[in-house]
Amino acid sequence: MTLSAEETIANRISRVLAERIVTGVLLPGAKLRQDHIAEEFGTSHVPVREAFRRLEAQGLAVSEARRGVRVASFTLAEVQEVALMRSVLEGLALRQAAPHLTSFILDQAEDAMQAGDVADNIRQWDEANRRFHTLLLSPCGMPRLLAEIKDLHAAGSRFLFATIRTAWTPRVDTDHRSILDHLRKGLVDQAVIALERHVKRIGQQPVRYASGATGSAFAIEG
Repeated sequence: MTLSAEETIANRISRVLAERIVTGVLLPGAKLRQDHIAEEFGTSHVPVREAFRRLEAQGLAVSEARRGVRVASFTLAEVQEVALMRSVLEGLALRQAAPHLTSFILDQAEDAMQAGDVADNIRQWDEANRRFHTLLLSPCGMPRLLAEIKDLHAAGSRFLFATIRTAWTPRVDTDHRSILDHLRKGLVDQAVIALERHVKRIGQQPVRYASGATGSAFAIEG
């Protein structure tokens, strides 16, 4: 197998495993077994080890002596860090985007908001929530800023999927309504304040990890 082929396979493995970790298919503490993953993807251990290194660099996996590689757990401090970063960066993006928000875009954001309010499960809600934020922020025209916000949303989704392990209860997001109302009235400062407060809201749920340990899991609710 050539180096480029191994790189391509490593990319695919890391993408698939990252998706499983973010969406909660692989929970914090779950062991990532080289043999099983190599067999699943029909490859040697070399690209699997490279994929593991990439997951570790993303903070999604940890390597432990004599225990192998496991899905990384996360602390309240990490959730708070992501929430604070989102608050600052999304506030900046919304200020830059506001002059370019048309009635059509705001109507699309309202559709996304309503889809989130009636979501049947956590995946539907997360998709609608991301769409709402993306619609309002994308017109800022700052691709590096948007890329960083996208990564933070992925981290937030991981916290959420790891926390919500019981039946989903539909939720009406009054913050989204407030943000939209302010934007429709041209009250950008108030919209930014509402958004910054919104994405710093953190919830707590009891959770049992794949390792058997129990504890509290925290997630950004906005």
